[in-house]
Amino acid sequence: MNLLDKSRSIKNHDITASDNLESYLKTIKKKNPKINAFLEIKEDEAAQKAEKVDARIKKGEKVGKLAGLTIGIKSNINIEDFIISAASKTLENYVGSYNATVIKRIEAEDGIILGTTNMDEFAAGSSTETSYFGPADNPAAPGRIPGGSSGGSAAVIAAEMCDLSLGSDTGGSIRNPASHCGVMGFKSTYGVVSRQGLLDLAMSLEQIGPFARDAGGIALMLDSIAGYDPMECTTIKEIPNFHEITQNSQDVMKGMKLGVVKEFFDVSDNRIVNIIEESIDKMTDMGAEVVELNFKHLDLCIPTYYLINYVEFFSATRKYDGRKYGYRIEEVCGEEVLRRIHIGSYISQKEYSGKYYKKALQARSLIRREITGLLDGVDALISPTVPKLPHKLGESLNTMDMYAYDVLTVIANLAGIPAGSMKAGEVNGIPVGLQIQGKPLDDAKIMGMMAGLEEIQ
Repeated sequence: MNLLDKSRSIKNHDITASDNLESYLKTIKKKNPKINAFLEIKEDEAAQKAEKVDARIKKGEKVGKLAGLTIGIKSNINIEDFIISAASKTLENYVGSYNATVIKRIEAEDGIILGTTNMDEFAAGSSTETSYFGPADNPAAPGRIPGGSSGGSAAVIAAEMCDLSLGSDTGGSIRNPASHCGVMGFKSTYGVVSRQGLLDLAMSLEQIGPFARDAGGIALMLDSIAGYDPMECTTIKEIPNFHEITQNSQDVMKGMKLGVVKEFFDVSDNRIVNIIEESIDKMTDMGAEVVELNFKHLDLCIPTYYLINYVEFFSATRKYDGRKYGYRIEEVCGEEVLRRIHIGSYISQKEYSGKYYKKALQARSLIRREITGLLDGVDALISPTVPKLPHKLGESLNTMDMYAYDVLTVIANLAGIPAGSMKAGEVNGIPVGLQIQGKPLDDAKIMGMMAGLEEIQ
């Protein structure tokens, strides 16, 4: 049963919200000890909310879009009375004192917050191995990383431990784990979803976004959380109806021009390329046209992204000084977080900011102009989401090999454009994700393409 059918069944009282919740709680008790995707669950509070939803439905009262659906939240998004640790010892005892805007909107739509999910510490990683609470496993490829930094949020969907989840995406942190875990993930245009209440990693790059097992689920969550927020200055007012788009996606590919960038495929594992090319063939069979393109500055993307990330991350972590809450971050954090703090501190010094940070901002403008130019002539760019398969848990990778996971995902963050990932196939049982990137505010078009392709995958 897809998520939209389940939602209708709950609202029709064919399935109760309480039964839906109980089914997931049983699955969590069975699977989570090994997968380690949920960090904290509040069964009693969730059960009370489910009972209230059922009572309102029974009385014939109107309920919200997410009524009775269970939701996992990345542990860097504030939820009142939950431990919001960002998977770091720094905040292991920090209890959220308020709800982020996205949480308020989920609750207004009668969604049931089930718990917080595992992640790379302070979102600094691409594997969910840097978590203070231990790594998460990949339910779709046991023994391998689930990706990161939102690995727990992808894993709870892949393991069918809840209906929907939220992550945050700074350089691919939703799309990367969506690819590795074989689920759908979406990063919207910068400003479509409010970041108020997010423990930010790099504020000029990141967005909160959803995971689901199907396009209807992604659309339902986006319709619930997207939109202007007077408390968040980057949010915008032009928000489409995502659900409507996904319900009318049968002929969505007809007449579409799909940009295929040679360099994106050149840096990817041939086994992944073969699967993505099969998906492209399916899209052309559906009426799309392929346009071959070149991207001259792919080699700039990783250094540009990480230089900006380091500086903004260093600035964001200055509040974790051990005075108001938690521990002093430098005294308790892991190796990757400390690396980013030290490099960010160095680059932020006056004598080096022009040499590194300002040049990174110039390179970002160059990358944005080039990707915008490529998109001018096509409807979307199609590529692998991640250029290589997920490594085995505990396998030692050097820093640059780890950063290489991000080469095809950071572009969307640097340019502020929307991008989604969906399963395209498998290599020896390991999921492979297909990435669709579009023009700013073409979020609905990408969602429609994902829904249309989903029907024939």
